[in-house]
Amino acid sequence: MRTTDRILELDCNQASMTFAQRLAYAFAPLASVLRVFRNRMEINRLRDLDDNLLKDIGLSRADLTSAFLTSTFFEDPSDHLTRSARNRARNSMFRSHEE
Repeated sequence: MRTTDRILELDCNQASMTFAQRLAYAFAPLASVLRVFRNRMEINRLRDLDDNLLKDIGLSRADLTSAFLTSTFFEDPSDHLTRSARNRARNSMFRSHEE
């Protein structure tokens, strides 16, 4: 019987990042801040809608106000609005099943 030793050499060294990867990594925080400001501007545009249109998308004026008040300047208030709309949708579905 013959045994053969096989050795698999793995190159586990960290591959160096390309220029494009380093550039993307450097600008990621700036892109995040710009996204937060863009979302804040869009939420300000939601204030122009009337109450019926806000209700259609699952929000209220109180949700818009609380989203701005609960988030700091560099936090994204759209996360708060998403949670509010989902909770309101769940509650309305739960109420419709009870009836």
